[in-house]
Amino acid sequence: MKNLTVEAGDERYDVLVGRLEDCRSRLLALAAGRPLVVVTEPKVWRLHGPRLEALLPCDPILVPEGEEAKDWPHLQALIEAFTARNLDRSAAVAAFGGGSVGDLAGLAAGLFKRGLPIVQLPTTLLAQADSAVGGKTAIDAFGQKNLVGMFHQPRLVIADVSLLDTLDERQLRAGYAEVVKYGLIRHEALFEWLEGHGAALLAGQREYREEAVWQSVAAKARTVEADVTDRNGARALLNFGHTFAHALESAAGLGTMLHGEAVGLGMVLAFDLSAALGLCAHDDARRVRAHLEAAGLPVTIAATGVDSAALLPLMRTDKKNEAGAIRLVLTRGIGDAFLSEGVDETVLADFLAAAP
Repeated sequence: MKNLTVEAGDERYDVLVGRLEDCRSRLLALAAGRPLVVVTEPKVWRLHGPRLEALLPCDPILVPEGEEAKDWPHLQALIEAFTARNLDRSAAVAAFGGGSVGDLAGLAAGLFKRGLPIVQLPTTLLAQADSAVGGKTAIDAFGQKNLVGMFHQPRLVIADVSLLDTLDERQLRAGYAEVVKYGLIRHEALFEWLEGHGAALLAGQREYREEAVWQSVAAKARTVEADVTDRNGARALLNFGHTFAHALESAAGLGTMLHGEAVGLGMVLAFDLSAALGLCAHDDARRVRAHLEAAGLPVTIAATGVDSAALLPLMRTDKKNEAGAIRLVLTRGIGDAFLSEGVDETVLADFLAAAP
C-alpha cells in the first residue's frame, strides 16, 4: 500500500494506492456505523459490488453509465435519494466508478446539507490517475462540459489497480491519455518511462499500472496543493490539452467522445500550435503525436468527425479565459507547459482550419 497525503488548504486527506481489502478499517470508520452509501453504475456494481460488500455493509444508489449521468435530472435524483435516506454529515458517501460517477457524486455530496464527506473509489484509469484527486466536481449543462460545479475535496481516495482488469480497451486508452499528460506538463522522465513501458501498461501489467497511477496522483497532489481552487494559474497546467478537448467533446455531442480521447487529441493540438508559434520543436510535437497514436488514441480532428470550424466558438467559453482572451496551456517542449496570456483568435482560427 502506498500512501500520499494531500494538503488542500485547510483540508487534508490520504490517497491510497493498493488493495481495497487493506482499507477496510478506513472505510468502516468513514461509514460511521451505518451501511456505506455507494453511488455507482450498474456495470461497476455488478462486477465489483460483491467485493466491496464483502468488506462492509453497503447501500448502493445506481446512476447511468458515463457522461449521461452528469446532468440536472440525475443530480436532482441523487439528492432526492440522499434525502430519502436522511443522510447526515457524520457519515461519508462513496463514489464507486469512473470520472463521471466521481463528478456527480462529489457535486451532490458537496451540495447536500452544505456538504457530506465523499470517498472516491475510482474504477477507471482516468479516475485513478487524475479526476478522483483534487476536489473538482461538476455536471454538464447547456451543451457545455463541466459548466456547473464546485470544489469538494474527498475525505479519502483509494485507487486499486486490480479494478482496471475489467476495463474495456477504449476506456483504458482514454485514461492513459491523462497519465501521458503528467509527463508532458512537468515530468519529462515520466513521459520517457511511458515510451518504454506504456504498451505493457495497456496490455495489463499490474506493476506498471500501479506505478503510472502513483506517479500521476503524486504530480497532481503537488499541483493541487499549490493552487487549491484554481486561481493562481499553477493548477491550470492540469488542463493541458483540455481547452481543445472540451470543445471537441461539446462539438461531437457530450458523451460521444470519451474525455481522455479528447484530451489526447487536445494535447496533440497544443503541441502542434506551440510548434507553429515557434515555442517548441516540431520534433517534440511529432514525438507526442506518435506516442498517442501508438496507444490507439485519435490524433487528428478529421478522425473524430468534428467540424473544426465549430471549435473556436466553444473555446471562447473556457474557464481559463480572462478579459475575452483565449488562454491556452501551451508548451516549450516535453515537460515544460505554461499558461499563455492569450492566443490571437485569427491565428487560432487559421491553425484549426489547417489542422488535419
